[in-house]
Amino acid sequence: MNRPYFLIFLFSSFLRPSPLRAQAPLYVEDEVINVGEVRYQQPKTATFHITNRGSEPLLIRDVHASCGCTKVVWPDSPVAPGGKADIAVTYDAGMMGTFQKELEVYTSASEAPLYLTLQGRVVDAFSADGHHDFPIDLGSVRLSSNVVEFDDVNSGEAPEVTLQVLNTAKSPYKPELMHLPPYLTARYVPERLAGGRVGRIVLRLDSEKLKSHGLTQTTVYLARRMGDKVGSDNEIAVSALLLPPFAHLTAQQMQTAPHIQLSADTLDFRAMEGKKKLTHTLTVSNTGQRPLTISRLQVYGKALSVSLSHRVIQPGQQARLKITATAAYLSKQKHTPRVLIICDDPQQPKTILHAILPTARETSSKTHP
Repeated sequence: MNRPYFLIFLFSSFLRPSPLRAQAPLYVEDEVINVGEVRYQQPKTATFHITNRGSEPLLIRDVHASCGCTKVVWPDSPVAPGGKADIAVTYDAGMMGTFQKELEVYTSASEAPLYLTLQGRVVDAFSADGHHDFPIDLGSVRLSSNVVEFDDVNSGEAPEVTLQVLNTAKSPYKPELMHLPPYLTARYVPERLAGGRVGRIVLRLDSEKLKSHGLTQTTVYLARRMGDKVGSDNEIAVSALLLPPFAHLTAQQMQTAPHIQLSADTLDFRAMEGKKKLTHTLTVSNTGQRPLTISRLQVYGKALSVSLSHRVIQPGQQARLKITATAAYLSKQKHTPRVLIICDDPQQPKTILHAILPTARETSSKTHP
């Protein structure tokens, strides 16, 4: 072959489209995603955003991951022309160090796969910059939270809430919750947590064992060592809110049902001005066609106390609701004080009033005038 023609042929071969370019109908925003640092044993998910730029529906037939440590979720239905879809990739972070996981995406656009890459680095959770994920310091153990709330639970359900636990010691640690009530069970993943590692405490609620509708509160305690005692420094506040059932009501009963209405939906206690206590009075109205019954009136924590002038409110009538905040308890409360109202309004069986609190300085001045 003549040398000039050979050079032209060789140069043109580099300009030929690659198998990846042949899949022009499938556009991927980022074919390589680097998720940065990932905590050990804390799975990390990244999402690849795809767009169908072709004129025909695009089907993602299959996605192959390079190892079983990576799980992939993709849409089953075809992506319409101009439409978008996501491929979610989760790495289990089960090994320390740098990782690079390849994905082969098979679509109706081409017989050749599209290659995607997930990169990152798994680091030891016991690092100086990692403690912001575990703000509850219990000495050699740190927690992601010391407040557990099961909200809007219906009878028969068994929801779960997960707490992350970090073992900052060098020796292994066996998590254990003390004083669990009959309606709560816990499992620990793993059951024995190595030094500098992160685990999970999974709390499960058996709603069938709750004694009544409304708010049920208790305190459990995390043992930090063998024979540990219970105290305010290792307590975890747990609350469960069981809703009353209304599935049995007919359409006519729903139309003529009572309806609750409050004069305010928040409680502003920022103007305590050195007082030890401050009281707000609200009105609770019944704008429905049948008598309204307040079955439960409760507070989250000890900072607030409540009283209601009468529990049964006739149509078109009102009741007075008094809420008192005590400054001495505000600084000790683990979460924002709230008032819970449970009633027989099928459209609004639960009403929560949130308190707006004074600053820490103001609370201190109230507690120590």
